[in-house]
Amino acid sequence: MATSQALPELASVPWRQPTDARWLRRWARIWHAWTLLYTVPFICAGVGMIWLEPLATPVGLAALAHAWIIPELYAFRGASVVRPKQPRASAQAPGAARCAATAFPGEPVAQGLLGDLLGHDERELQRDTGLALERGALGIWLLGEGGALLVSPGGRRVHCFCVSAVDRELPPSDRIAHLLLALRVDEEGFATVANHAFAGAPWRVARRMPPRMRPALAAARQGAG
Repeated sequence: MATSQALPELASVPWRQPTDARWLRRWARIWHAWTLLYTVPFICAGVGMIWLEPLATPVGLAALAHAWIIPELYAFRGASVVRPKQPRASAQAPGAARCAATAFPGEPVAQGLLGDLLGHDERELQRDTGLALERGALGIWLLGEGGALLVSPGGRRVHCFCVSAVDRELPPSDRIAHLLLALRVDEEGFATVANHAFAGAPWRVARRMPPRMRPALAAARQGAG
């Protein structure tokens, strides 16, 4: 996937360090350290209170709950980047939960064009889950309407990126196709322009994804393993 081309959007973020494999490994370690920093004090406090004073058990359990909830909130933030987006014009209208083909009249055509960019297995996976799988030098990507997941080689870490096409009125499949083409042009540039939202264990992100999308993450982990 590596090419000599660079995304023009890189000019809008000149202060950012290029997002390469080394950058991703460093940020994975930083997110892991942050998780420990948030959770270990609550765990120690909760266990200590229960051990020293059984009457403080409710407070101790609350501290343990905080140790679990905080990482889950970060994982929810990461998983949210690939959640389906409602069209801006109909988000508040009755029946806004209708299928994308109804909300976006051009979606069937856009779906066909996106399918032409994907292989057979990837095409079927995208139609079933809404996420397009793309293998890159940094790992295996899953592209949604407004974000992307990157499963690192080995399948032990997933990075969540918030990134979307400029025109948010495009049909969902067109948005995914724009991201896919940008990724193929310049993978590191794509990751640099995108906003890094979370890095952590795939199982934690999968728990916060819509059930329909979870098989895509499982397929990416299998391919990265």
